[in-house]
Amino acid sequence: MENQTGSEPKFRTKTSAHAEPALMELFLDSIRDIYWAENHLVKTLPKMISAASSAELATAIDNHLTETKEHVSRLEAIFDLLNEKAIAKKCDAMEGIAKEGEGIIESTDEGTATRDVGIILASQKVEHYEIATYGGLTQLAKTLGLDDVAEILYLTLTEEKKADELLTEIAENDVNYKASEEA
Repeated sequence: MENQTGSEPKFRTKTSAHAEPALMELFLDSIRDIYWAENHLVKTLPKMISAASSAELATAIDNHLTETKEHVSRLEAIFDLLNEKAIAKKCDAMEGIAKEGEGIIESTDEGTATRDVGIILASQKVEHYEIATYGGLTQLAKTLGLDDVAEILYLTLTEEKKADELLTEIAENDVNYKASEEA
C-alpha cells in the first residue's frame, strides 16, 4: 500500500480504500469537536468549583480541571500524530450541557447542598458525553489502524469514567443526604 512517492501511506487502516477518506474525515471532525469541548470545559469548570459548597465536590472538580487540561494536551498530541493542525470545531452538545449547568447554579441558592446536587448532575452529564465520545473515538481509531492514537484516547476515556464514579460517590455518600434535609 505505497503511495506514488514510494513512501508509506499517511494512515494504515483495516477499512477499504474507498471508505478510508470519509471515515478518516469523520474521525478528524470528531477529534476537533471534542477538542473544542475540552477547551470549553477548561473555561467553565472554575465556575462550578466556585459555586460548590462541598469541599469534597470542589476538590474533585478542581482535580478534574487539571486532568481536562491534560486532555487538551493529549488531543494536541493526537493532531501532531495525524500531521494535522489542532483546530477546534464548536461542539454544540457541550455548549448546551455547560449552559444547563450555569442555569442550575443560577436557579439554586448559594451555599446549599441542593446546588451541589445540581452541580453533580450537570457534571455527570458532561462526563457521560465525554465517555461516549472517547469510547467511540477509541474504537474508530482502532478501526483506522491508529493504535497510538487509540491508546491516548483510551487513557482519557479511563479518566473520564473515574471522574464520573467519583461524582457518584460524593453524591451518594454526602451531598444527596444533606440536600434531602434542607428546607
